[in-house]
Amino acid sequence: MKFVDEAEITVHAGNGGNGCVSFRNEKSIPLGGPDGGHGGDGGDVWLVADEGLNTMVDFRHERTFRAQRGENGMGRQMAGKRGDDWVIRVPVGTAVINIDTDETIGDLTAHGQRLKVAQGGHGGAGNTAFKSSTNRAPRKAIPGSPGEVRELRLELKVLADVGLLGFPNAGKSTFIRAVSAATPRVADYPFTTLQPHLGVVRIATDQSFVIADIPGLIEGAADGAGLGIQFLKHVSRTRLLLHLVDMAPLDDAVDPVEQVHAIEAELEKFDPELLERPRWLVFNKADLLDPKERDKLAKAIVRKLKWKAPWFVVSAIAKEGTWDVCLKIQAFFDALRSEQA
Repeated sequence: MKFVDEAEITVHAGNGGNGCVSFRNEKSIPLGGPDGGHGGDGGDVWLVADEGLNTMVDFRHERTFRAQRGENGMGRQMAGKRGDDWVIRVPVGTAVINIDTDETIGDLTAHGQRLKVAQGGHGGAGNTAFKSSTNRAPRKAIPGSPGEVRELRLELKVLADVGLLGFPNAGKSTFIRAVSAATPRVADYPFTTLQPHLGVVRIATDQSFVIADIPGLIEGAADGAGLGIQFLKHVSRTRLLLHLVDMAPLDDAVDPVEQVHAIEAELEKFDPELLERPRWLVFNKADLLDPKERDKLAKAIVRKLKWKAPWFVVSAIAKEGTWDVCLKIQAFFDALRSEQA
């Protein structure tokens, strides 16, 4: 199925029912007083997170959703029935943004979580509400108020513990294939990955984490270059970033240090907080270099970057060093949980 991670929809909450103007009309009771009932409230529009969905593709065909209108009030002081709510199912990890105000209404991050996005209108009052000592036969009722209408942008952000960063063709997809059961497409050309892939890395029975293979970034991504910010946002919910660097690029003119700085600049443009998030350096494609040469090269890059965080030298395609990285990641998350407990 084609991955669609953004959709725009319009939601209409139900209008409130009108109040009723009515009088008692019985043979034994001349000049009966008012008995007009109130209108029913309009239905609300809700979003509900469903772990069975993983794409926004359904919203390509249906973009407008309307909750039911409240029934009008009736005689004999009978209130109108409340309108039925309209429930829209969305994938877990959906952020809801009001297009008119650019305000984030909420995030749906757990299965079954509900979010009201449009409030139904209130039912109008019937003429019984206006009866008084001086007005015994009011001929006034209030119409129901309109329900809210909103234009919403739904953004699906991948929910993962670890996000893979790096230029196209750095070996991110190969890395996730090496450490999990995920099978993203792998080929020797840039932008092989066109959609995020999630893989579960299982260390032990009760120890695992989710890693996201995110399409490669290039300089200018925060401004829309390449695949643009549509994938930069997927790293915003990860707790740890693995920055993959190609140790043996096809083009000798490519400088790994400049590539690392370029990715850092894009992260800062998109969200400065991402630069403060824990980020580890992973030098990939070590199998293409002599063991002594690759260690020397890795240390030289680390020295030029003045890198203080952990760094590793791996060969994803040969699964060399990848498991050690996973063990360190699990230990990192275990330590985080201990601190928060």
